[in-house]
Amino acid sequence: MKQTVKSIRSFIGSENFETSRSFYRDLGFEEIVIDPKMSLFRWNDAGFYLQDAYVKDWIDNTMVFIEVDNTDEFFQQLLSLNLTEKYNTAKISPVRTMPWGKECFVHDPSGVLWHFGEFF
Repeated sequence: MKQTVKSIRSFIGSENFETSRSFYRDLGFEEIVIDPKMSLFRWNDAGFYLQDAYVKDWIDNTMVFIEVDNTDEFFQQLLSLNLTEKYNTAKISPVRTMPWGKECFVHDPSGVLWHFGEFF
């Protein structure tokens, strides 16, 4: 196929749509409302669709990886947002160094696991 791929966007669910919308805006994403039950969240050229849909098995198995320039700096910025204080079910895990690079983790209020990392 000779088409140019311009982007890839996942669809993720939310247990409480309004809480998740607020969480992602606080995290730094720009929200574009598509309809009352779905929004596009963008950060530079990266993006995903958040849906007002909750299937526990789906949410519990959803993971997204976002590559950042500097994981240590990104982690410090995450901590400064006080997300775990504002969203009691959100979790932030510290930076881990792996053979391939570094990453830290964020669980959103519904339990979606986000990996933020850099490759060596």
